[in-house]
Amino acid sequence: MGNYIVDGFQLAITVGAMLIGFVALVTFLNNTFLALFNVSFTTLIGYVFAPVAFLMGVPSHDIIKVGSLMATKLITNEFVAMGTLHGMTASLSAKATAIISAYLVSFANFGTVGIITGSIKSISEEQGAYVAKFSMKLLLGATLASVLTGTIVGLYF
Repeated sequence: MGNYIVDGFQLAITVGAMLIGFVALVTFLNNTFLALFNVSFTTLIGYVFAPVAFLMGVPSHDIIKVGSLMATKLITNEFVAMGTLHGMTASLSAKATAIISAYLVSFANFGTVGIITGSIKSISEEQGAYVAKFSMKLLLGATLASVLTGTIVGLYF
């Protein structure tokens, strides 16, 4: 029983460290990019996701903002992106808000993949290495599922 308690504690520490690490990394990148280039890192990545947002059905005047939220979710987690969305809902159209809200309700992000891999590694190093080999495929599949969900909402909105 004691071993399971210790494993659970190690798992909780791993999850907390991953969440803090990814959020801190994005905050650092955003502040650095703002200081050097006068544009945040997530806004810059938003331009990369803008075509995907457009294909999902987001109105053209909202694609950069929605792309930025998509990037924020991918790099950090859905809670950070939802907090950012809460502050921008007044500036987004209803359709864009519906699409991005559906997209954000998933665990498709680097933080979750890191948590899964780190958690498995804390229990079994061998199995953790096996999971790590497929982590990018897992992230791609989960992200595509999120895009599909948002696209379906865009079709019916």
